[in-house]
Amino acid sequence: MSTPLRRAPAVLAVLSLLIVSGCAGTPDREGTATPAPSSPSSTGPTAPPDPGVRAAQLVGTLADEDLVGQVLMPYAYGNSASEVSAGSAAGNKRLAGVETPAQMIAKYRLGGLILVGFSADDPTGGNQPTTNVDNPTQVRELTSGLQAAAGKLPVGAVPALIGIDQEFGVVTRISEGVTNLPSAMALGAAGDPALTEAAWRSAGTELAALGVNVDFAPSADVLGANSKVIGSRSYGSDPKAASNQVGAAVRGLQGAGVAATLKHFPGHGQTAADSHKGLPVVTQDRKQLDASALPPFAAGIGAGAWLVMAGHLDVRAVDPGVPATFSRKLLTDVLRTELGFTGVLVTDAMDMAAVAEQPPGQTAVRALNAGNDLVLMSPNVTEAYDGVLAALRDGSLPRARLVEAVTRVLTLKFRLADRPRPEMSTLNSAGHQEAARRAATASITMLRGKCGAAPVAGPLTVTAADGRGTSRDRLIKALRAAGVKVVPSGGKVVHLVGYNDGAGDLRADAAVTVGMDTPYLLGRAKSPVLLATYSSTAVSISALADVLAGRAKPTGRSPVQVTGLPRSSCPAG
Repeated sequence: MSTPLRRAPAVLAVLSLLIVSGCAGTPDREGTATPAPSSPSSTGPTAPPDPGVRAAQLVGTLADEDLVGQVLMPYAYGNSASEVSAGSAAGNKRLAGVETPAQMIAKYRLGGLILVGFSADDPTGGNQPTTNVDNPTQVRELTSGLQAAAGKLPVGAVPALIGIDQEFGVVTRISEGVTNLPSAMALGAAGDPALTEAAWRSAGTELAALGVNVDFAPSADVLGANSKVIGSRSYGSDPKAASNQVGAAVRGLQGAGVAATLKHFPGHGQTAADSHKGLPVVTQDRKQLDASALPPFAAGIGAGAWLVMAGHLDVRAVDPGVPATFSRKLLTDVLRTELGFTGVLVTDAMDMAAVAEQPPGQTAVRALNAGNDLVLMSPNVTEAYDGVLAALRDGSLPRARLVEAVTRVLTLKFRLADRPRPEMSTLNSAGHQEAARRAATASITMLRGKCGAAPVAGPLTVTAADGRGTSRDRLIKALRAAGVKVVPSGGKVVHLVGYNDGAGDLRADAAVTVGMDTPYLLGRAKSPVLLATYSSTAVSISALADVLAGRAKPTGRSPVQVTGLPRSSCPAG
């Protein structure tokens, strides 16, 4: 890292590279770039230069060290940019040889950071080594500190990318003090892209207020298997319906100024295995992939998604034995060439078991050579940085490939630059709560039972599988608020089951069984009434209470097939 600075190629060379990738205007008949006009009229105000052109100009001024840093997006320990506990300082020392997130940005000239955390039932919790998300005020102060540190870098005119996995449902990093949407599968059950777009625009506005500008959502995975790691994170099993939902989520998020990320390319829903624990194998042939897995990615790209995340998946029909993260055939030939994606391609977390067997420097270089532009959550930042820098200088990572990646990252940053940050008062605002409520109400699905004023007469006794006490208490409170009599025992039993619960968690005496995650378990329940919320967020529980009270009709339709049950026993109409 003490090697003398070397400069990137001249700006014209970078612009030529951008022409090929479609980032800097369009080629005219002579093959030269025609930049976007600077303003709609000669007398009007001058518009800012095209983000791709601005990125190309900036890349031409950067040293090797800056280029390398811009393609790394690690996590860090500590809930503040510059003041952390002794434990967090020790964690950062192990991870990157520094004590604070701000020092990490400065030392490695980072393109950004991802905020990390975990919650109950989170299938991604295994690769979340810490949490730096406590509450909205803390998150805003943290992101402000991170941006201040990034502003001192040579690329300082552009914002750092601050990302988060805010999918809602079981993968929700920030849950307190913000509007919580129902899960993706719940939105799929509601089946109304307009509701999805409005809900995600509300969520995006709140993320922007917190200083988050990249959301690693939505999941574009079509659920072709009973996958515990994807499950209710998917909009469902129908590629066309999922495509409509994914496009709506992208428009909502990016309409609020937060970059959306389609994941996990080319589709994690086609396998039940978990890439946090090993390398899943996708066995579908290419025709099946084209028909079932790829349509939501194509739809999200058509909606303008600025990022795609590569999945750690062995896709046998395209590049057998090679994780998609490292596959040029998948990332360049399929995603770039066939689907026409020109934005930022980011790896899934590089600390996951599927790709973590090799040294971090080696995996980072492999990912970049395959076509990724951003390396996420390396298990050792120092090794990743040094490995990429060494590969750049010995030619095993072509300079043109790194320049291309950095140009895409900076283009995204210029897209996000100069956007006004919403006020914190937008959090949990009435309009945002209403958007979430409408979506949740439309998602509640009856899979067994008769449509009527209320599915079952009270008084009710609410029970839940082990670990579902919070949901039980929420439902009791919401039912009483809706005027339903709830008794500790002796009433008609409403029983709640959730993520990863099994047949042993069912109750034979339940009058109503409610599935708060994927609805597959309901196929084994004997209750005369079966309802699905697909989500245990407060807004979904409140919508369930309205249905049980007879104040709302369960008009949702299951977006996955449950053995022995219809998609709905209470269709809209």
